[in-house]
This record gives sequence, C-alpha cells and structure tokens, in this order.
Amino acid sequence: MTIPNSPRVVIIGAGFAGLWAARTLSHSQTDVLVLDRNNYHTFSPLLYQVAAAELEPEDIVYPVRSVLRGQQNIRFLMNEVGEIDLAAKQVKTTDHVFPYDFLVLAIGSTSHFFGVTGAAEYAFQLKTLEQVIALRNHILFRFERALCEINPERRQQMLTFAIVGGGPTGVEFAGALAELIRGLLVKDYQALDPREMHVLLLEATDRLLAPFPERLGTYAAKRLQKMGVEIRLGAMVSQITPENVQFKDGTTIPLETVIWTAGVHGESFNAELPTMRNGQVKVLPTLQIPDYPEVYVIGDLAYIEEDGHSLPMLAPVATQQGEVAARNIIRQADGREPMPFHYHKRGTMVTIGRNAAIAYIGGHAFAGFPAWILWLSIHLYSLIGFRNRLLVLINWAWDYLFYERAVRLIVSLPVSRTMMAKKIFSGVDSKGTVISKPDTLGGKDYHEIEPGRSKP
Repeated sequence: MTIPNSPRVVIIGAGFAGLWAARTLSHSQTDVLVLDRNNYHTFSPLLYQVAAAELEPEDIVYPVRSVLRGQQNIRFLMNEVGEIDLAAKQVKTTDHVFPYDFLVLAIGSTSHFFGVTGAAEYAFQLKTLEQVIALRNHILFRFERALCEINPERRQQMLTFAIVGGGPTGVEFAGALAELIRGLLVKDYQALDPREMHVLLLEATDRLLAPFPERLGTYAAKRLQKMGVEIRLGAMVSQITPENVQFKDGTTIPLETVIWTAGVHGESFNAELPTMRNGQVKVLPTLQIPDYPEVYVIGDLAYIEEDGHSLPMLAPVATQQGEVAARNIIRQADGREPMPFHYHKRGTMVTIGRNAAIAYIGGHAFAGFPAWILWLSIHLYSLIGFRNRLLVLINWAWDYLFYERAVRLIVSLPVSRTMMAKKIFSGVDSKGTVISKPDTLGGKDYHEIEPGRSKP
C-alpha cells in the first residue's frame, strides 16, 4: 500500500542488511519498495550445511513476502536490477523504472578469487542456494562414479576434495564434509577404500582462523586433523583446472573438486560509484556515500573502518547497519541529521564438528562443547520462522543421535538460474542434469548420467 506524499525508499537486496532495514522502516511514514532477484531470504551462515547434506535447502530459506506480511508501507517485487541512475534518482529493472527519494544498496558480496587462474571457472562456491545444491550433487556423484572406476589413481582423484581458505567458512565446511565422508559415505559406499578419500584444507598463511586468537586456531587445526582433514599451511594456489589444483611452488594435486572459501568481493552493480579493489564502496560514518546523501550502502557492499580496521563481512554487521540506515532515513525525512554507525561486537563463533566449536566473545576465548552448544543455540534462534527452526533442530538432533544425514540426494536443479561451474566436471548442466567427463565405466562410455538412472 502506497502512503501519499511520503518519502519513497527503494531497498535493493533482501539479505540480512536489506531485510533488517525494511523491518526497521515498517512503522515509519515512508513508502518502501524492496527489490530482489529471489523471493526468499537465505540464512547464509548455514549454506555450507546444505552442501554437506546436513540440511535441506528449504530449512534455511524463508519467503520475503511472509517476513514483510502485514507491513502496510512495504512492498516487495521479485525483479532484477539492471541500472541505477543516481543523478535522476531512479532504479531501472528489466521492465520497470522506480523513482526514489532514498536508496539503500544491500546487494551483498560474491567470491573473491584474487586473480587465481581457473578459480572462477572451476571452483565451487558457498554463496547461494543454487551453488550449494550443485556442490552437494557433485560430491555425491563423485562417489557414484568412483564405484565404477577401476583405475585406483583416477578413483583417488575423484574422492579428493580441496577447500581453499582457512577462514571460518572453510573450517566449518571442512569439518562438515569430513563428518559426511568418514561417518556416512564410507558406510554407503563400502566397496570403496576409505584410504582413497581425502579432505584437504588449503590456507595461504601460516595459521587457520587468522581473526581469532592463535590458540583457538590451533585448537581448530588439531580438531580437524583428528577428524581426518589434511591441513596444508602456506599453500598458495596459482591455478585450478578440472583435473588438479596447482600451487605457486610448482606442486600439483590431482582432484576433481575444489571449493573456494578464501575471500569475498563486493557484488558488482551498474552505478557510477567508486569501488575499492575488493569491490566494496567506501561510505561515510553515517553509511551514506559522498555527494549522494540520499544513498546508503550497507552490508557486505559497504566499506567502513572502526579503530583503524575495516568491519568484517558478517551477518551481525549487516543487520546492525540495516537498522541504523533505516533510522537515519527517518531522521532525514524529519529534517534531522543522520547519526554515525558504531558496530556493537557481540562476538564470533565457528563450529568445527560434533561437540566442538570455538568462540571469541567480549575478549574471552573458549572452545569445545560449551562453545558448540552456544553456536547451536544462537544460530537456531537467529533463523527466521518457527518452521525453519523446528526443521533445523530436528535435522541436527537426528544427525547427532543417530549419526545419520537424510539429505544425501542427487537432485535436479531448476532450468533457470542453475549455478554451476563452467565445465562439465561440475556435475550438473544448465538443465539440472548430472554430467561427467567421458569415462570408461564398466567397458562403456558414459557421457551423461541423470539423477536416479544410468544411461548406457
């Protein structure tokens, strides 16, 4: 419902930053339009658990319209933004032009490959729902293919998985993938030799989890190694191909699966705004951009410093920025000056696996079972919707009590917006069909295998 003569606010992006901005504006005298290419909000901290077959995709997403239901001054449209005309104060989508009085850019981030050859083409990512479903398909399909491979070297290449980046996402996924393989897939695929299965965690620096105290990084490394993860520090990747990963020292590891978690980059957009090398937009302390006081940039796209350091691209930062940007818009609409943003640190946590996590809260570092319980509780509470919380709790409890993950499915993806690597080793084509490189399996050439059936 449009409120007459009220300031028009356009929010681009329904992630943490955009959604929290919209909710904060819900009781104001503004006319708010939220635009996003998806009609759902994704709880991105748990995307890696979808890739590791621990959660269903539907468990971590929630319809945007349901979140905003009952807010009379907020509209939502599922649309792709094509251009932003800052001078004319217009947002142009594929089929509409939306004028605005205030604009909030909350379009998030994408993977940063640091110029590594082949990374964008051949490495899997953990940024979107489509990406993690494609990765889950691919991992499970490596095991299906390995059953029919008679060459032990090729079989080990299929069953070697490398995660590039020893930050929080890389550590969490390495632990989840190791538990999936060592705990379940060795039982499902008893004909395969567990000694041929390898999970590698590759970190370019000399330690894991650099933002955390060193003892927490050491704890995480020891815990992962106990779970069977091979950690390689000082491993600077120079090239990724469909058959191997290459390092700057000249060494090569033959494999078919590389997961990239080494860095993030501000999402690109069509607007005349100066961006930094990492794609972020440097904003004023009030989250506005210079020369355009009606434009706010928040979330992963915003570059802002506190105490001489840039703020991390984390969900708590995004939600707090969304709330502050919305309050500043209300202040501007009332003729008052916007207030500067100050990040209230609530601590950071990383789960490593069953009964193990690390936490750094209020200057206090602790690890083990208490940190794991705290991680579970906070993530469960932060999910949107009672149904999602219940489903996630049930899946976690089932996995914990019975050492069983029920989501070990190779499924087709929708034709539209299927996210995959650009070569056929990825495991799915643009139609959602699982595909592989031509291989001799059982004496016959298999070029394409659809989910659930073989094609001779």
